[in-house]
Amino acid sequence: MNYYIGIDLGTSSCKGILTDPSGAIIREYSEDYNVSYPVPGWSEQDPADWLKAAKTILKKLGSGLENDVRGVAIAGQMHGLVMLDGDDNVIRPAILWNDGRSDAETAYLNSLPDLTEMTGNIAFAGFTAPKILWVKKNEPGNFARARKICLPKDYVAYKLTGVFSTEPSDAAGMLLMDVKKRCWSERMCALCGITSAMLPEIYESWEVTGRLDPSLGFPNAFMCAGAGDNAAAAVGTGTISEGDCSISLGTSGTVFLPVSGAENLPGGDNSSGGETASGGETASVSTAGNSGGVLHLFAHASGGLHLMGCILSAASCNKWWTKEILETGYDLFSDEKAGENRVWFLPYLTGERCPHNDVNARGAFIGLSADTTKDDMSLAVFEGVAYALRDCIEAGGVSVRKAVLSGGGAGSEMWRRILAGVLGADLYMSETAQGPSFGAAILAMTGMGEYASVAEAAGRIVKKKLVTACEPALREKYDRGYGIYRQLYPALRDIFARMNGR
Repeated sequence: MNYYIGIDLGTSSCKGILTDPSGAIIREYSEDYNVSYPVPGWSEQDPADWLKAAKTILKKLGSGLENDVRGVAIAGQMHGLVMLDGDDNVIRPAILWNDGRSDAETAYLNSLPDLTEMTGNIAFAGFTAPKILWVKKNEPGNFARARKICLPKDYVAYKLTGVFSTEPSDAAGMLLMDVKKRCWSERMCALCGITSAMLPEIYESWEVTGRLDPSLGFPNAFMCAGAGDNAAAAVGTGTISEGDCSISLGTSGTVFLPVSGAENLPGGDNSSGGETASGGETASVSTAGNSGGVLHLFAHASGGLHLMGCILSAASCNKWWTKEILETGYDLFSDEKAGENRVWFLPYLTGERCPHNDVNARGAFIGLSADTTKDDMSLAVFEGVAYALRDCIEAGGVSVRKAVLSGGGAGSEMWRRILAGVLGADLYMSETAQGPSFGAAILAMTGMGEYASVAEAAGRIVKKKLVTACEPALREKYDRGYGIYRQLYPALRDIFARMNGR
């Protein structure tokens, strides 16, 4: 029997699964690690912690089956900046996806008239290119030492195989890649003061990049290129073709929308040339173009393209509210006021990416009165995250009728009911909850020839079920609530900037 390992290199932990070719999960294991916040708005990690966790997971999952593990792939937290010197030593802690220090560098990049032509995207502070410019300006000694630049999962894969590689779904989020041509942009590299020779070789997500180092004890195992965590989760939930939609309620929140081509999208009208699954369900999404570039245009792990809206704080808002403020449990309140709550919450605890692109944005409760209860505020937190996800959908000119839900927040029946009402969509879930690691395992299976394509593998392996149907009456109520919500950020934008000394 052949076995496959999918690893999810997350922000707070590294998770892994061992599967057989049918997708049945044989073993699971996870390792936690820390995030450092040395300055307000900064977010860093030690790459050594990722590598240690990944090695532990490989050992735990493969114990006794070392000769039978055939393929490994990693799904990784996106956008993180890892810099290596000439001896492959890490120069400084990795700057993570939710780090907001590069506001000035982001503004500079967005002032370039041909940025979307070069990359397919506008700049966001979380992307890798602005971080490179920040290091160049503020840590010139570290910048001068850099000989290799890579993403978190690609650092781990490099250390496990000796092959310096990446793939388009994660590389697209660096803002150094021409997304539609699926190659590094030489001009973007030059603008950042680096060369494309410092960056990993680009493979497709399912392609084999090399063997695992013999010291790891897996003599027959190969590494496949893997994917960014959102693209891997999309594979793991069967979100492959145009008309599909997946939504993640993890630490951050994402809306993931595969597209068949680049018409009406930023930077041109080239066809993606990617895969599409045949015989699927009736399209659940219609797209009317990416308004102003407020959604990301990234490469999909299937070989195509996708639009993605990302909010920086999703389930992390509820964790903050329940653990840090209330010091109580999860869902310990009533949703009887759903759609009628008079309290609104802006979930911008660490700034916001889509659609506002504002590192200065902050969380806020609006509408508090003498009779407001903690239940009202708890409900508002759930609703605020749902409204923020709808903001992404509305900004992209997208209509969603059904979506596949994943992430830790998806386990809340109450949150699903609220989200279905806010979006006006029926919500499905995959029978396998481990989206990114499961998607990574599917990529490894494809790369090793178990399936002819990612679309075929996902179509045969992924099983979805309806978990929450949209309630029409609740949808009408939330349409009214959203009308108020969408006016709150514009009213507070300048105040947020003044609060942060801008």
